Amino acid sequence: MRGRFAVVTIGLASTGAFLVGLVVAGSMAPSFVHSDVPPAQTQPRIGAPPPDRETAGLVNFADVVERINLAVVNIDATAAGPSGARRRLDGDRRDRGFFDDTPRFGPQTDTTRPWAGSGFVIDPDGHILTNHHVVEQADRISVKFADGSSYRAHVVGSDPDTDIALIKVDGPGRLPFAPLGDSDTLRVGEWVSAIGNPLAYEHTVTVGVVSYIGRKLYDRSLDNYIQTDAAINFGNSGGPLINARGEVVGISAAISQRASNIGFAIPINQAIAILPQLREHGRVSRGFLGVGLTDVTPDLRRSLDLDTTFGAIVQDVTAGSPGDRAGLRTYDLIVAVDGRDVLNNDELIQDISSRRPGSTARLEIVRDRRPIELAVRLGERPSRSAGPDAAAPVGARPPANASNALGLMVREIDAPLPRATTGVLVTRVDAIGPAAEAGIERGHVLMEINRRVVGSMADFARVTNGVEPGDVLMLYVYVPELDQRSLRTVRIDPK
Repeated sequence: MRGRFAVVTIGLASTGAFLVGLVVAGSMAPSFVHSDVPPAQTQPRIGAPPPDRETAGLVNFADVVERINLAVVNIDATAAGPSGARRRLDGDRRDRGFFDDTPRFGPQTDTTRPWAGSGFVIDPDGHILTNHHVVEQADRISVKFADGSSYRAHVVGSDPDTDIALIKVDGPGRLPFAPLGDSDTLRVGEWVSAIGNPLAYEHTVTVGVVSYIGRKLYDRSLDNYIQTDAAINFGNSGGPLINARGEVVGISAAISQRASNIGFAIPINQAIAILPQLREHGRVSRGFLGVGLTDVTPDLRRSLDLDTTFGAIVQDVTAGSPGDRAGLRTYDLIVAVDGRDVLNNDELIQDISSRRPGSTARLEIVRDRRPIELAVRLGERPSRSAGPDAAAPVGARPPANASNALGLMVREIDAPLPRATTGVLVTRVDAIGPAAEAGIERGHVLMEINRRVVGSMADFARVTNGVEPGDVLMLYVYVPELDQRSLRTVRIDPK
């Protein structure tokens, strides 16, 4: 009996131990198991940030703003009115000609309303960066700091082409200043903060992300705006855009009229590049070729029978310009400057603009598939405000319209056009046709098709009669409102 009891006892004990082992091992309760051994990953993590990148969870803009806010200032600019009375500047005395859905600089209301812009100190001596449109034509500039103290300031230098101005306050001693970062390292999606005085609410802080880098707003050759959804409002103009490390990476400059969360800032590297000239000369001089350029698109490459996918194609040469004197011609492909490859027309313009007028640039070009070198002595780029007057074509004959596979109608011109321009006048463009897709508009002058001169209706008919679906045509057009010639490619729709 005792033996049987001992066997049963041992059996129960063994079973209990087994069950306890299962519970401890997790077989009975899998939801509570924590293993020290990481499970094998069957596929890589998608979108995981590199280990050396800052993560969004570590950004604390409260600390950043606490450090930078002391360097942010409110700028009050005034000028004498027509009767000699003082009036505040509204920051937008220039109509930049934006469309309804594009940004404008400064407020769009009555110029007599109280108005203030923003800025930030960049060195202990009191130099302040802001926008050109904030202080343009100002007779008196007052700068107010975060502690409530105010000082008079004067303009050291200003550049309307990039909308950057450098001003300076005198007398307050050494000042807190904002560290400048490197805007070239910005990434889309990176957290940024804007500080300024929107609608006179001083030292307002907003936070958002970088939405886009390299936005073109007004001047495609110089503009390189940072787009952000950090709220920027009237009065933020000239204030800093700050990264998570507390460095200024941009200067708030513009907003969209149709949305409250689309703002634009000038990259700080663009300001740093011109600071020496602003300090020394009060203005910026840029190199100038005097040619219109376009990129190598697949259609242009096919039309011009090019061997390369990079470079800048010359589509217009201003008479008497440095490029004209050096021998540049329409259809030339510029592939290098001083031995450095040219990726596209923006890169070439930035390179030339960074050089001093009077310096010489050695251009490597391809002309009719032959390499050529030209030395160009650069001129000085005209200021944005000194652009040519628009000249509309006049004296067009009313009869004889022609329509074709390009999706446009043209007629002859019987009066001289600017710059001895010849061609046929575009009178109508099919809104869904190939020409409209290429950017051809009513009022443009069609000068050449596939490098064949179109000087009359007969020329136009002769060139277009053999066009077939799927063909790609290269059009050389004159745009009167810009006083500019340009190359456009038109792909004929297949049937």
